[in-house]
Amino acid sequence: MLTLDGNTVDSASPEQQHVAAIVCTSVPDEQRIAFWPQHFGSIPQWIILEPAVFAWMERFCEHYSGGIWNFYTLANGGVFMAPDADEGDDEKWTLFNPMNGNGAEMSAEAAGIAVCLIAYNHHACRTECDAMTEHYYRLRDYAIRHPECNAIMRIID
Repeated sequence: MLTLDGNTVDSASPEQQHVAAIVCTSVPDEQRIAFWPQHFGSIPQWIILEPAVFAWMERFCEHYSGGIWNFYTLANGGVFMAPDADEGDDEKWTLFNPMNGNGAEMSAEAAGIAVCLIAYNHHACRTECDAMTEHYYRLRDYAIRHPECNAIMRIID
């Protein structure tokens, strides 16, 4: 057992210890309906955020063709969504950002984080909403502690 930032982690690998600083929790199915209004309801045009995330994934991932996404909350108040990956599925997602010429292979979670960061940033710039900017930075704080930080940063840079 190991305690990190007040959280107990069983036999954590160095990568898990690095991420443990901000706990990520999956949103149960019965709470999905409230996810967007609960976390983004005060943000102008929040209703277009989910389709914007899907659109960024479609732009950046040539083989993306829709599917189920999971919602996550972060202990620091951040939230994000990521494509559903079957348990134990190590399939890598290949993303390429034509705006910066960078590409990377990553897990479904990292791909979701990357496209959410892009969508959040774009929405914050469009709406000039400080609350949206805060969502971006909360997720970015998680991303910089993520084991796939380098791949995420290549896509959003």
